Amino acid sequence: MKERLMELTKNSSTPYYNYPVAAIVECKDGKLFEGVNVETSSPAAGICAERNALYSAIAAGYKKGDFKKIHLISKSLDIIYPCFICRQTLFDYCDKETEIVSYGALDPVVTTVGELCVKGFGADDLG
Repeated sequence: MKERLMELTKNSSTPYYNYPVAAIVECKDGKLFEGVNVETSSPAAGICAERNALYSAIAAGYKKGDFKKIHLISKSLDIIYPCFICRQTLFDYCDKETEIVSYGALDPVVTTVGELCVKGFGADDLG
C-alpha cells in the first residue's frame, strides 16, 4: 500500500504549498478508491486527498458503514493526520472504528476516526 500511495503523490497538484499527499479508501468489500490533494489559488477551493478518495467512493455508490480503512501518505514521509475539514467528513461518512493508517519513513501509525474526532458533531446532533 505504501508504494502505491507514494506513486500517487506524483499526481497531486500542489503549486502553492508544495506538499503532495495521497490517500486510498479501502472498502469492506476490498474495493479501493484513490485520491490526491489538489490546490487552487484560493485554498478553500482545493481538496484534500482524503476527501477526494472518499467522495470518489461515495460517487460509486458506497455509503457509511462500507469503509474499512483510510490510508495516507505525504511525499515528505511525515506522519500526517486528516485536517479538521476532512475529520468532519470522515466523522459524517465513516464509522468511528474506521482505521486511519498514516505511512511515514518508518512503521505506519494507526488511529481511528473515533480517536481523531473525540466529541464530534454529526447528524445525530442536528436533532
